[in-house]
Amino acid sequence: MAHSLSAEKRWRSSVDRRDRNRPIRSAARTLVSKATALIAKGSPQEEAAAALQQAVRALDNAAQKGVIHPNNAARRKSRLMKKYQALLAPAPAEKAKEEAPKRRRAPAKAAKTTKTTKTTKTTKTTKARKTTRTTKAATRTTKGTTRSRKST
Repeated sequence: MAHSLSAEKRWRSSVDRRDRNRPIRSAARTLVSKATALIAKGSPQEEAAAALQQAVRALDNAAQKGVIHPNNAARRKSRLMKKYQALLAPAPAEKAKEEAPKRRRAPAKAAKTTKTTKTTKTTKTTKARKTTRTTKAATRTTKGTTRSRKST
């Protein structure tokens, strides 16, 4: 229960906003999920494109009305577009047929690489010795005098 009149009014206005925003948010979610399902199912491109267009329109509408943040709408649209582009891209098997065959390595190089992978040497790691050097600056001592800056 609200303790002040302003808190009570804030509660009433939040309820009004929630009631106003809920159908817009729900419609956007529904259209996005339908478009995602059509894309995942691999339906014809025309159906997927139409569903994608409706979902993008609903997300833009929700962002414009302030129901969701504009970055949230942009992120969701980006993810939908990625999925749609993956649907349009050719399958990996078809892609492999279209590409030219790769050149093979020379037999000598191929044999050399197989030998190195079979025999691996294990080396012991030893601690590196630290050498300490004394410089003139380190050994020079002053007779308790400290130099100060000249005052101008």
